[in-house]
Amino acid sequence: MISKISTFWYKGERIEGPLSQHPAFQGLIETQADLYDMQCDACYLDRMTYPSPDTGELVGLSFLPPRNAEDLQKRRIMMELWANRHHGFLGRSPDYMNTAIMALFTAADILEEHNPQYADNLRRYYAYCREHDITLSHAFIQPYASKLSGQNDDVEDSIAAKVVEINDKGMVISGAFMMATQGATCEEMLVFPTPSPTIFNNVNPSAFAFAVPNDLPGMAFICRESYGASSTYDHPLSARYEEMDTLVIFDRVLVPHDRIFYYGDEAYAGRLFGESHFHTHMAHQITTRYIVKTEFLLGLLESLADEQNVGLEPQMVLNVSKIITFLETFKALRLASEQGALHDKFGYLVPATSPLLASSILFPKFYPEMVEMIQILGSSGLIMIPSEMDFDSDTGHYLDQYLKGTTSEAYDRIALFRLAWELGASSFGGRQTQFERFFFGNAHTVAYRMYNSYEDHEQLRQLINDFIAKNNSAS
Repeated sequence: MISKISTFWYKGERIEGPLSQHPAFQGLIETQADLYDMQCDACYLDRMTYPSPDTGELVGLSFLPPRNAEDLQKRRIMMELWANRHHGFLGRSPDYMNTAIMALFTAADILEEHNPQYADNLRRYYAYCREHDITLSHAFIQPYASKLSGQNDDVEDSIAAKVVEINDKGMVISGAFMMATQGATCEEMLVFPTPSPTIFNNVNPSAFAFAVPNDLPGMAFICRESYGASSTYDHPLSARYEEMDTLVIFDRVLVPHDRIFYYGDEAYAGRLFGESHFHTHMAHQITTRYIVKTEFLLGLLESLADEQNVGLEPQMVLNVSKIITFLETFKALRLASEQGALHDKFGYLVPATSPLLASSILFPKFYPEMVEMIQILGSSGLIMIPSEMDFDSDTGHYLDQYLKGTTSEAYDRIALFRLAWELGASSFGGRQTQFERFFFGNAHTVAYRMYNSYEDHEQLRQLINDFIAKNNSAS
C-alpha cells in the first residue's frame, strides 16, 4: 500500500497555503527568486548563462561540466556573482546542488556496466534540471536511530532507509533523512544515502540513489523552529537568508523507474562519488562562498571598529590582518586548484583536489574565531539593541539622544549592532556557526578525505628514506 499524503509540518501543525506566504519561508523564497531574476538580467546573462547543448536556449552556468580552463573560470565567475548577492550566507544557493548533479552526470558512464537504464536516467535527469533550472535539495544523512538499526537489525526489522517493494511502476522507499536544508522550499530532492551493510536476496536494499519532486505522496517534511523574522532592520540576515532545515520522512514513497540512478550494489555509491570527483567540484563552489563570506565578516569587523574609534588599536590591527591572511589564503587555494586542474578519464576538467580540501579544513576552524572577534568587539553593544518599533514609538527621541555615535545617528548605529548581534549572538548566528563547522562533514571525515586524496605520501616517504640512506653512506 502506498501512502496518500504529502505534508509540511511546522511547530506541530500542518502548513496550509503557499509556503511563499508563510513567515518561516517567505524571506528565503524572495531571496532565491532574486537570484534567479539576477541570472536572467541582461547585465549578467553573458556571465551567468550559456547555450544549452540540447536546445540552444540559455541555461545556468552552474550546470556547465567544465571541459577546459575557460569553462572552469566561467563557472567560478558565475558562482562569485551569486555568492556576492547573498554574501555567502546561503549554504544551499542553487549553484551548490546544480554543481552536485553536474558532477554526478560526468560519471554516468560507470553505471553502464551496472544497468544502462540507470546511466540514461542520470543523464536525462541532469538535462531536465539544467533545462528547467530546477531548485534541488538533497537527503544524504540518516538519523542516529536509523544508522544504528541498519547496522544491528535484520533487514525486515530495520528502520534504516531502504527499498521495501519493487513493482512495475518503480521502487517503494521507506526511511528518514536529516538536515535536508531547503527541503520544503525546493522543487526536487536528490536522495543518496550511505548504504547500511545489509544484503537480502543478493542485493542491498539500502543501496540506492534517486531524485523525486518534494511533493510525492508519502513524503513528510518536519521543520525545525525558524530563526527568521520579517523586519530587515531588526533581523537583517535571517529575514533574507534563513534556510529551513527539515527531517524528511519517506513513508512508502513510490519512486518511478526513470528516476532511479542505481540500486542494490553499494559499490556504486563510492564509485559515483569518487569517479565523478564529487567532493572536488563541490569544494570549488564552497571555497568561492567561503571567500565571499570572509569578506563580509571582515567588512563588518572593520565597520564596528570604525564606529567605536578603535580601528587602529594594536589588537584590532592584529585581528583584521589575521582575517585578511585567511582571505588571501582561500583565494590562493582556489587559484591553485584551477591552475592545477587536470582532465579526468571522461574528458572533463577537474580542479586540483588538495587545495580545495585544505580550504574545507581551514574555514570551519577559522569561522568561529571570526565570529568571536565580532562578539568581543561588539561587547555589550550586542545586547542593548532596541528594535525598529522602539524608534517609531514615543520613546524614540530618547534613543536618538542617548544611543548615537560620535558621527552616526542612533538609528544607523543600532542597525550596525543589530547586524553584528545576528551574526554573533542570535539563534541564526549560532546555526550559521554550527553549519559551517560541519558543512562538508565532521573534522575526521574531512581529514580522511584530504589524506586519501593526497597522492604524494609515498614520494615524500621515499624522500626521507633517500636522505637517510645518503647520510649513512657518507658516514
